[in-house]
Amino acid sequence: MVTSLTVHTPRPQTAGSDFAQLSRKIADAGLLGRRPGYYAVRISAVAGLYAGGWTAFALVGAGWWTLAVAAFLAIVFGQVALVAHDVAHRQVFRRRRPSEVSGRIAAASIGMGYGWWQDKHTRHHANPNNEDLDPDLDPDVLVWSQDQARAATGLPRLIGRWQAFLFFPLLTLEGLNLHVSSGRALFNRALKHRRIDGALLFAHCAVYLTTLFWVLPPGMAIAFLAVHQGLFGLYLGSLFAPNHKGMPIIKGEDRPDFLRRQVLTSRNVNGGRLTDIALGGLNHQIEHHLFPSMPSPNLRMARALVRRHCEELGVDYLETGLIASYRQALTGLHRAGAPLRRTPARA
Repeated sequence: MVTSLTVHTPRPQTAGSDFAQLSRKIADAGLLGRRPGYYAVRISAVAGLYAGGWTAFALVGAGWWTLAVAAFLAIVFGQVALVAHDVAHRQVFRRRRPSEVSGRIAAASIGMGYGWWQDKHTRHHANPNNEDLDPDLDPDVLVWSQDQARAATGLPRLIGRWQAFLFFPLLTLEGLNLHVSSGRALFNRALKHRRIDGALLFAHCAVYLTTLFWVLPPGMAIAFLAVHQGLFGLYLGSLFAPNHKGMPIIKGEDRPDFLRRQVLTSRNVNGGRLTDIALGGLNHQIEHHLFPSMPSPNLRMARALVRRHCEELGVDYLETGLIASYRQALTGLHRAGAPLRRTPARA
């Protein structure tokens, strides 16, 4: 797998012209239009499952079957995160105000800071897999390139040696990381509406923890917390890992045009409707990155147009199965950590 992006196809004379041609094809096919009926059903279903999960928690009470409820709610929390993702991209509502209000409600229900996540995700979309500009490639725990591995200190240097083997176990901490990162972002004065986000985040944590320790004995409450947050983090991380991990990494000086920047750093995952539901449409990652505001049910229909357009341009369009996508992601992680596994030469 290539670790740095090399564009072999010539760039168009007019910036964005290749994407403009594709955009016209997509618009003519009517794929940018809103899908209010779809989202009404989807949001109602997810809200119903969320309420049903907590109702089951209250009914089961202090019994070990409550851990099954924790596993169920972990999946539901992941689905809420996917709804928040679509809302933030204005796939649901065209106007900013309803998008922000509904997005904050969805984010607060799973303990995520909406403003922090939206800022981070927006920067990722602008420069996916750019080692210098994509916040998803910050070497805070893992290293994503051999250059990062050579410069690593502390925890990334310790973990980086065998990070491919530790990747999925570490994902069980992703739910906790989501809450901690949301809380830390509240100290960033540049973050808009941080008081609202802070109040919602505090309210979620207070209600969540009070509910657990009110209904369950302390030991069982801690077990519920570990199972719920661990599986939530594992599911959430598994949603995003196939998208860009193990794909070409752009260096700061590289600047391909918009279409190539999005297509060459993204990976699609094959599958049917069940895959679309489980991954929230993010299995059509190439189409999503090209058209972030396109409603997720339209991404599958856009796939044929995008793939054909890329073939005409000679731009690589990668699509693989889910297991193969994880294998490629882990292979990329293992290769990135290679410098840390080499024995230093003796003098």
